[in-house]
Amino acid sequence: MKEQSVSTILASTAEAGSKSLDFSLGQQLTVIALCALTAFISHMALAVFNDGVRPFMLDFIQGRTTRTATTAVAFGLSAGFIFGLGAPMALASGVLNPWLLFLPTDVLGILSPKKWLAPLLGGAWGAVVVFGLGGANDLAHELPVDFLTAMQEMSTPILFLFTLFPVLAITKQFGRLRGGIAGVVELALVVVTMKAWPDIFPGAVAMAVGVLILIGFAVQKDLNQRRLDRAEKAKAAAAGDTEAAGDAADDPMNSLFSASAARIRRYLPLYMALGAGVCLLAQMHVFGGGEATSFLIAKGEYAEAAQVDFYRVFGFIPLIATTALASGAYAIAGFTLVYPIGYLLPSPWLAVLAGALVFAVEVLALSYLGKVLGRLPSVRDSSEHLRNAISESLWLAILFGSLMAANTMGGGLGIMIVGGLYLLNEAMGRVVVRMAAAPAAVLVGGVLLNLLYWLDLFTPVKG
Repeated sequence: MKEQSVSTILASTAEAGSKSLDFSLGQQLTVIALCALTAFISHMALAVFNDGVRPFMLDFIQGRTTRTATTAVAFGLSAGFIFGLGAPMALASGVLNPWLLFLPTDVLGILSPKKWLAPLLGGAWGAVVVFGLGGANDLAHELPVDFLTAMQEMSTPILFLFTLFPVLAITKQFGRLRGGIAGVVELALVVVTMKAWPDIFPGAVAMAVGVLILIGFAVQKDLNQRRLDRAEKAKAAAAGDTEAAGDAADDPMNSLFSASAARIRRYLPLYMALGAGVCLLAQMHVFGGGEATSFLIAKGEYAEAAQVDFYRVFGFIPLIATTALASGAYAIAGFTLVYPIGYLLPSPWLAVLAGALVFAVEVLALSYLGKVLGRLPSVRDSSEHLRNAISESLWLAILFGSLMAANTMGGGLGIMIVGGLYLLNEAMGRVVVRMAAAPAAVLVGGVLLNLLYWLDLFTPVKG
């Protein structure tokens, strides 16, 4: 009976993309309004979604670079993720994602020369998504080679390989022995979960334990280092070396951090409205904050989706906090805590209230959080390792899943086309960013296979 339940979970994972892209009126209005708001906030240089764009915002805020130049940077860093990852993931899972919604509004907001035009452009993009994506989805499913259904093959490797990101982070930061132990623990937990609790996502408990192990190692290292530092200062004081015994000189970045935090706090009501909107969208269950989360939301596993996005928070809080304090521009999704909170809340009104309160706390706590992170270097390093591990595990999962999709829609020829496009992109210096290259290759490969079918040169694989 348990084995049968496990098989059911694996089968439902493969069917994750069956969720419809037809939105209710309330969902349509929420997406359009939120895209308008995020474009307006981006225009004001108050927040952007792309972490790579945020460091460039300080020069823009201080007038050292032009709006056109900043737009070019934002588009260059975002285009691959929009068309190579955001759109394919939405079509494959049937769930919206931040790359499809918020990266374009970053670009449109910065591009807009007038304050009033930014929300109009953002709202227009939201309308394109909610009214156009469903039509594109329906059209693609009518093609002889249904590459969107084939792309649902990506869900299984994404969900299960993503489970290993804490193991990778522990190995990179604390060595092979601790990483190997964490790997054995996670594997055991996945197996036990599949046998004991067959109706829940097997990686949920494993990821939780892995992240806790990583944080425990990091905190222990920082506490040990602080004890050693205090001992060194005590020795220096006893020897009369006042310079070594005293605190280091004030960090010259402190004044910049203080000014940036003050700038962000001035617009607190606007950030609260942003938090309310993002949390509301997550509560509607038509939006997932990550690759794995999108497929879990599509399957209706909201508690598991909340767990996955909650664990990701630990990898992004230090990055978002430091870049916000350095640039004066916050993140569109904040620390992304509004994602898991939204998934779990039963009422839209509770989501609006909770999202506003969460963003208020985040904005008001920025300065304090920056100081705390300054005293915990190993925790900051763990954040970097977590982000890299997430990227590495998802890159492999997406590549493997894309080849599975290629096999489903075209057999060996499909693998040749999709794999060949991916390798060509690598050889050309990654014209499309690595994470997005494989899903983009599946879309292009699907179009090519349909053209070959219409030319009577290819017979679709029967499944």
